[in-house]
Amino acid sequence: MASHFTSSSKLWFLLLAIALGVKLSECTNITIINYCKETVWPGITPKNNFSGDGFELKQGQSAVFTAPAGWSGRIWGRTGCDFDKNNNGSCQTGMCGTGLKCNEPGQPPASIAEFTLGETDFYDVSLVDGFNLPIVVKPVNGKGNCSSVGCDSDLRPNCPSELALKPNGKTIACRSACNVFNTDEYCCRGTFSSPVSCLPTNYSRIFKTACPVAYSFAFDDPTSIITCSSTDYVVSFCSSRNQTQCTNHGQNVTCNEAYGLKSLFKTRHILMAGFTTVISLGGVMF
Repeated sequence: MASHFTSSSKLWFLLLAIALGVKLSECTNITIINYCKETVWPGITPKNNFSGDGFELKQGQSAVFTAPAGWSGRIWGRTGCDFDKNNNGSCQTGMCGTGLKCNEPGQPPASIAEFTLGETDFYDVSLVDGFNLPIVVKPVNGKGNCSSVGCDSDLRPNCPSELALKPNGKTIACRSACNVFNTDEYCCRGTFSSPVSCLPTNYSRIFKTACPVAYSFAFDDPTSIITCSSTDYVVSFCSSRNQTQCTNHGQNVTCNEAYGLKSLFKTRHILMAGFTTVISLGGVMF
């Protein structure tokens, strides 16, 4: 179980810290970074087994999740959480049970990063279950399309009033039309359960306009799902899709090539464990 995460406001320190991750040939390292001005509690669940993980990331903190070969699952951010000393509690958005570690799917509304890893990886960011935080997925030095996906806009200030989640008068999330109205048309079910009959709605278009490379409704595949291979990933909250992101790959710290940065340096080990913690669904890797 991940015990604690310590922040670093300096990119240089973050790069050094990320180098601590151990890259196994059959694993994929997913670095999770919180750039928000609030604490985020990431949740992680496998696709077919909701015994997952969860932890706290304060502003500027990062963690590395080592996904096993063939892993398929979701990563999202929970907000407004309050956990006691036994790690029991609740969250305003994205709850996945009553514990810090997830034992059920995240409850909508939540912005979700989805992965299916293999010889070719498939990944996307989905707003089908609504929006609670800006979230971006960025591959690092992969082969193939390997585009950045996600939603770096904040939909909450301009969320339609009928979709806004306002527990205390302030919009903390934007619900999906399916979650609010629960109709076959908005939920793409029944007679609307095919790509031919399930079409964009006025509500999904609002999401798509703000976040053109994220799923806005169930059959929004052509512009939303991306493939890549031989890569690690960065999942970041409240960052820009054009922002430089770095992760570890073996003993190399690598950054997104859009800025011309490939391998910054090589290292065997750097004694800065306080800055980044490596986690897995089973617990701490160290």
